[in-house]
Amino acid sequence: MAIIETKDLTKIYKLGRNKEVVGLNKVNLNIEEGEIFGILGPNGSGKTTCLKLLLGILFPTSGEVKIMGKDQFDVGMKMNIGFLPENPYYYDYLTGPELLKFYGKLFSLSPSTIRKRTEELLELVKLSDAKRLTLKHYSKGMLERIGLAASLINDPKILILDEPTTGLDPIGCKETRDLLLELKKQGKTILLSSHFLSEVERICDRIAIFHRGNLLTVGNLEGLLAKYNTETLEELFVKAIEEFDSKNVKGDTNEKSLGNST
Repeated sequence: MAIIETKDLTKIYKLGRNKEVVGLNKVNLNIEEGEIFGILGPNGSGKTTCLKLLLGILFPTSGEVKIMGKDQFDVGMKMNIGFLPENPYYYDYLTGPELLKFYGKLFSLSPSTIRKRTEELLELVKLSDAKRLTLKHYSKGMLERIGLAASLINDPKILILDEPTTGLDPIGCKETRDLLLELKKQGKTILLSSHFLSEVERICDRIAIFHRGNLLTVGNLEGLLAKYNTETLEELFVKAIEEFDSKNVKGDTNEKSLGNST
C-alpha cells in the first residue's frame, strides 16, 4: 500500500522575465509503507526539490502529492512526519536533551512524553553519555545522530532524510545505516536522498534515479540491474543518465541548476 504518492509533480523556477529552470518534471512516485526508498541523482537533479515539495516547503507548479491519503499541507498529517535536512542549523549553546525538548514542544508533546522520548532516543542514537555537552562540542557524526533523534521525537510513521551520511566517516556511516535498518524493523517508512551509492545499495528496498528534474527509473536494485544490463549500482547510475542525455538535446534549461534545487 502506497503511503506517499505523487502525480505529475512539477516545479518550475522563474529566473527572470523570460527564463525558467525545470526543478522537477511530471514525476510520478509511489512509496510503499514500511520500505526504505532511496532517491539518487547528481547535483541539480531534483532530489531536494522533490523532498521539499513532499514536505510542503515548496509549492508545486502543477501536479499532486498525497501522503497517508492527505495533501502535503494537511497539518494533522504532518504530525506523522520526521525530517532531517542536509545542513540543519542548531543553537550551539543547547545540549542534546534541550534540543529534543525544543522539538518536542513544537509537536505539542507533554513534558512527561518529551522526557520519556528523550531518554529513549538518546539511547537509540548512542548519545546518552553526552547529555551535558552543548552542541558546539559535538562532532559531525554526533550532530548527525542528534538530528536523527530530533526527527524522531514525534515518533513519526514517515522519516524523510536529505543526505543523512554527508561528511561522516566510515564508522559514522555504518552507525547511521544500522539505525535506519532498526527503524525499518519498527515499521517506519524511510525516504532518503543520498550521493553515497554504496549506502543506498545496502539498505534501500527500492531506488529512484533523478537527472535534470526528470525521474529516469524506479525499482528494486536487482530488477534495475537486469533492465540496464549492468552489474553494479554505479554502472546502473551512469548508464541511466547517459541514456537520458543521449536522447535529449544539449543546452536544455533542465541542465541548469538553481541554488538548492538538487
